Amino acid sequence: MEYPTESIKNVVEALSKLPGIGKKTSLRLTLHLMQKSPQEVEELATALYNLHKSTFRCKNCNHLSDQEICNICNDTKRDSHLLCVVEEVGDLLAIEKTGYFKGRYHVLGGKISPLEGIGPNQLSIPQLIKRIQTEEIHEIIMALSTTQEGETTAFYLSREILSINPNITLSHIAKGIPSGASLEFTDEITLSKSLIHRSQYSTLNSINS
Repeated sequence: MEYPTESIKNVVEALSKLPGIGKKTSLRLTLHLMQKSPQEVEELATALYNLHKSTFRCKNCNHLSDQEICNICNDTKRDSHLLCVVEEVGDLLAIEKTGYFKGRYHVLGGKISPLEGIGPNQLSIPQLIKRIQTEEIHEIIMALSTTQEGETTAFYLSREILSINPNITLSHIAKGIPSGASLEFTDEITLSKSLIHRSQYSTLNSINS
């Protein structure tokens, strides 16, 4: 496709790198921006620039925050004994939207995938292990995707956690979520029911078998 100007081409190419946005949508968005005032475009550019400049990862749970420790970890009304492990920030936000969960979180930043070269050390698993060793956590909910990689990650974490503290209750969300689905795109009712009816892993032996 030929573009009227090099600048339009550059913006289309940049936007098309975003998930779910193809070249046609990128062009439509670019032409829409051309109809906006220079001030509006500048405000958008500034907001995008500040997104990386002013947003950090929480040092405790790996959630996004504008300070070292996020609002959820700083909330004293949260149940500090209950921890929900998720893959991405989008999953955390989906659970928060249900209004059901009142514990705290840990964001892995992905899932174990040997084919993609992603192992435990490429995720925030070492930080999770440290939290288990230093915080008084009674239950950990594995709220991971129902993909093969998600199941592999949950299995790995279960063995690691129970080898450190076999007294921790390990549970996983109920199977109301379709196989291969991401929590981020699961409706609120299904997600809340999956948390309410979560199942416990039995024992360390059952995890190792």
